[in-house]
Amino acid sequence: MSDYKQKGQLYLFAYGKKVFLYPQSNLGVNHMKELVERIQQDGRVLGEGVLKVDSFVTHQVDPVLMEQIGERFAEVFANEGITKVVTIEASGIAPALFAAKALGVPMIFARKAKSLTMDEELLTASVYSFTKQVTSTISISRKFLSDADNVLIIDDFLANGQAAKGLIELCRQAGAEVSGIGIVIEKAFQDGRQLLEDMGMRVVSLARISSLGDSQVTFTEEDA
Repeated sequence: MSDYKQKGQLYLFAYGKKVFLYPQSNLGVNHMKELVERIQQDGRVLGEGVLKVDSFVTHQVDPVLMEQIGERFAEVFANEGITKVVTIEASGIAPALFAAKALGVPMIFARKAKSLTMDEELLTASVYSFTKQVTSTISISRKFLSDADNVLIIDDFLANGQAAKGLIELCRQAGAEVSGIGIVIEKAFQDGRQLLEDMGMRVVSLARISSLGDSQVTFTEEDA
């Protein structure tokens, strides 16, 4: 597969059966230095493979940072014709909502527990948590997704890729197209990206961590 390296043209990459086009200007440039700096400042390494960001992402949420994150995802996927942004409760909701706002489309979040008011037909998928070592069922009402939709999936973390895989399965059950997956923080030393790319997905992570060893956060090159 050839690539085009002239300024202003597109780089061509092949992942599995699908070919993605990335603007050259998006490659190798840290557009989310605010996120990286915040992780360095407030993130806490609790052990090998465990990063705590509860002061600005997963418990207490920084709305200014989340809006910047959402706007960056909207810029990256601006030309994809996105009609819905899909995430999973709970920590994916904030960045997904701001991405949806910037794109001018609705945001849907998959529930981890069935609500008493969800009495309509549901799309369901199983998600295994390596952290909790349990399998849970996530669901979205079928009336909110259809084969007319072009979906952007957003999540706060990518590690083993099981949550995103479950969301892809929900979208495919509805016949919807998934144009990409936006990740706030990726643990690049785990195999989640490979799992998703093997499914034909374009994965864009705003912060990529190569190591959490010795209580230090080490970053690798981000996607956008």
